[in-house]
Amino acid sequence: MRISQLRGKLSDYFPDADTYARDIIHSELGGISVNAAIELGMEPDEIWKAVVRHNPSMAEKYR
Repeated sequence: MRISQLRGKLSDYFPDADTYARDIIHSELGGISVNAAIELGMEPDEIWKAVVRHNPSMAEKYR
């Protein structure tokens, strides 16, 4: 997965994906945001898996 695909998936699910990626801290990412994980060079697919774990009620069609 590319970063652009990750951002697309975030946009598909979250009404304000930019704010989500910037402001929501994920214990699944070691206590950082999606944007911070990208900046650290984490793999986009691993970031997405963490987002899914952080949002267990996410419908299967978005996973």
